[in-house]
Amino acid sequence: MKVTVGTFNLNNLFSRYNFQAEIDAVHDSHAPPVAGEFAYAFGPDEAVKVRTYQGRLVKAKEAAATRLIAARIRRMNLDVLAVQEVEDIDTLRQFNREQLSNMYPHVLLIEGNDPRLIDVGLMSRFPIGGFTSWQRATHPAAPDELVFGRDLIEVEILNKQRNAKLFTLFNTHLKSNYVSFTEDPAAGHAAANERRRRQAETLARIVKSRMRPDSRYVIVGDMNDSPGSEYLRGFTQDTSLKLVNGLAAPKETRPAKPDDPMPASPAWTHRFKAANASARYELYDQIWLSPGLAPRQVGAYIDRRTKHAGDGSDHDPAWIEIEPA
Repeated sequence: MKVTVGTFNLNNLFSRYNFQAEIDAVHDSHAPPVAGEFAYAFGPDEAVKVRTYQGRLVKAKEAAATRLIAARIRRMNLDVLAVQEVEDIDTLRQFNREQLSNMYPHVLLIEGNDPRLIDVGLMSRFPIGGFTSWQRATHPAAPDELVFGRDLIEVEILNKQRNAKLFTLFNTHLKSNYVSFTEDPAAGHAAANERRRRQAETLARIVKSRMRPDSRYVIVGDMNDSPGSEYLRGFTQDTSLKLVNGLAAPKETRPAKPDDPMPASPAWTHRFKAANASARYELYDQIWLSPGLAPRQVGAYIDRRTKHAGDGSDHDPAWIEIEPA
């Protein structure tokens, strides 16, 4: 039995409801049409929840971009898909229902720590067993602070009969490289790198406490850094974990768009181009396999974008094919 397992940063999959109404009382054949914007007051205040970030109302992902990421997911047709940057469980369920025609019978998301309201989740054709959020984890260097700005979730993937575990999946979204214009750039980048280093070390500590040396598990997510980065060594180079990079030699669904310079290899999922600089191609979205699962990998793939800016997301989805049983 072959199983496909992937990861995809959906790039701010937020859901918002916009209401339109026709006021029959003022609409007749002799009156001009009613046009404009109308404000409605809801009360009491505790009955309404408005989600904002940095003083602004969080807006829905554009419909065209939402359709694009849905089309990519349908084309990949994966069995298990880990996702990042989703607002909440209702948004993920709505996306699965309305954009994917309930392609995935099992959908999971736990609210995390991010003030921007982006969480990690999972959609699966295989049943989900036990699951755990590690969002309350800390690092010894800062024991009073939560180390994961988003979350690290641990999920058991079961066989269709629900009588055996195929493997365990860890999904996370590590600290980004974004530095606010209000911060000193050098200090901001240093702080982000240090945060990512602590997250990587904490991830390794959690995995070692939960898994045996021969356990079958996979670590996926948006790591916001390259596989060889010193800031990810806490788990990528841990000598007791002995993880294997599942995307070391992936196949692309289509060639990369022409660029100068072109990517050095097909192992990339994120493109960044600063003003007056060459584009950088990085494998931010990663899949790492345990020694107990790595020998069962039979394929690796990346769905390549058709535009430099991306198709509905600034990340390309990646996946592997394994034979877990």
